[in-house]
Amino acid sequence: KDYFQFGPLDQGWWPDGLYTAPTDEALVYDLKKIKDFGYNMVRKHVKVEPARWYTYCDQLGLIVWQDMPNGGRGPAEWQMHKYYDGADAIRSAASEANYRKEWKEIIDYLYSYPSIGVWVPFNEAWGQFKTPEITKWTKEYDPSRLVNPASGGNHYTCGDILDLHNYPGPNLYLYDPIRATVLGEYGGIGMALKGHLWLADKNWGYVKFNTPEEVTNEYIKYADHLLELIEKGFSAAVYTQITDVEEEVNGLVTYDRKVIKVDEPKIKAINQKICNSLNK
Repeated sequence: KDYFQFGPLDQGWWPDGLYTAPTDEALVYDLKKIKDFGYNMVRKHVKVEPARWYTYCDQLGLIVWQDMPNGGRGPAEWQMHKYYDGADAIRSAASEANYRKEWKEIIDYLYSYPSIGVWVPFNEAWGQFKTPEITKWTKEYDPSRLVNPASGGNHYTCGDILDLHNYPGPNLYLYDPIRATVLGEYGGIGMALKGHLWLADKNWGYVKFNTPEEVTNEYIKYADHLLELIEKGFSAAVYTQITDVEEEVNGLVTYDRKVIKVDEPKIKAINQKICNSLNK
């Protein structure tokens, strides 16, 4: 049956260990909280986690969109609002070889985890090169998963997914009748909570509010609009983001994981409505 995939962007950062969770309980906490919020998916953003993280996704029933943590120079233009008519970036031979080697190793490492649902070779236009070729190779190497060529990047007609980014609210500004059209990033509702900040005088969100009630209301406003756009063609969506990350204060949970910044029951209710939106 149709299944609308909806989940948060998860960068997997921690204030004490950065890319390393302090405990196993901490590692699984974020995933359990994602489920508590009513999501059915998580986008692992430009990071590869230890094996336990994916095992927990298997056990909890969370679909994973796995990014390639790519670097390198981007193309001269980022044409995210239309199909790309420019030229991809040209990497050095060493840079291209390193990308191909590491991307293959990531797929080999994660292939056996049933929670992996989507491979994402590029994010936005970061180091985006030879997009049709990389997409074709990924699909042929693992035909069992969907391939999202460039989340919010320069769009081509290859792969299984057309992925749009729009902040702060949802927007369906491009549609593909053949592939799945998804909203790969939106939201970014910020609230700086004193006593739980990485930097007291430097914090950022696409929009900023002062109370959990205001953040919750803004979230629901975007969610209601997303429901309207699902009727027009969206097949999945990713909200930015599950936790604060250093000066980014647009998480649903603070960076130290001590405070939930929204009304959890209300968020869960609207999220479940979105997840079930294709099965009326």
